[in-house]
Amino acid sequence: MELPQLEAFLKAVEHRSFSRAATALGISQPSLSARIQTLEEDVGEQLFQRVGRGVRLTDAGRTFLPYAQRSLDALRSGREALDASRTASGGQLFIGAARSISAYVLPGILDTFHHRYPGVELSIKTGRSSQILEMVIEEGIQIGLSRALYHPDVTTTHLYDEEVVLVTHPDHPFAKAGSASIYEVASQPLIVYDKDSTYFLLIERVCREAGIVPNIQMDLDSIEATKKMIERGLGVSFLPRNALTREFSQGTLSQAALKEGHRITLPTAAMVRRGTNHSAILNAFLGLLNELYPQATQLRAAS
Repeated sequence: MELPQLEAFLKAVEHRSFSRAATALGISQPSLSARIQTLEEDVGEQLFQRVGRGVRLTDAGRTFLPYAQRSLDALRSGREALDASRTASGGQLFIGAARSISAYVLPGILDTFHHRYPGVELSIKTGRSSQILEMVIEEGIQIGLSRALYHPDVTTTHLYDEEVVLVTHPDHPFAKAGSASIYEVASQPLIVYDKDSTYFLLIERVCREAGIVPNIQMDLDSIEATKKMIERGLGVSFLPRNALTREFSQGTLSQAALKEGHRITLPTAAMVRRGTNHSAILNAFLGLLNELYPQATQLRAAS
């Protein structure tokens, strides 16, 4: 069963005549009759009854009609979707992002992208950075945003360095002094966000290099919950700066520098599958990332 056969069938239904249906399609009547005959052979039923110079549907034809209409509509929709995706005017973009990126960085990117390409439907998945990499490899998403991870089947492009900072209550001695020694931090109740996260691994590395053991009082699974605990004066934490814009501007949280000069940064990158042809939609999203992070290594628009 092929598209020309369905088109011939539906035109014949519309015009109740093979000759008029052939004219509407711009083909000869014998060609249209041949398409109808092939379709009838495929479905194993006579679909039309010849009446004078016209035709009318048989009972089998009436049963088949709604399915033929839906099939043709689906094929046309598919063609339109492909045409839209070639121009980035429509279609769907599948994005994966690490949880902190999806909460504090991705919304701004998507807002700009949506204003430029309102016809594109955005599908978002979140997870740990390692999970985002797996999604890219398995082609469950078209692009992943996470800490920089590398794989032979993936192109990883550095976007920016996420700074992880020491966060305290505004009345905390660290905040008033503006800085603290890593050894002073070791004596404070430390609130950590997800011991399996990259942020904790970075903090653990800094503490290990300084020869100290952090005094972990709380292990939470949410950056927002961690911030709320600090606002209550229940401890200090290390958190990504991008997650603290609102609290710093409102004065509900403060930052203290580490006296030893430790600077904890997390390279953040975009990942796409190698060896695949990028759609116009994906190329448009890569172009936006180039604009937003001009200092980063340029993302290639073509695979």
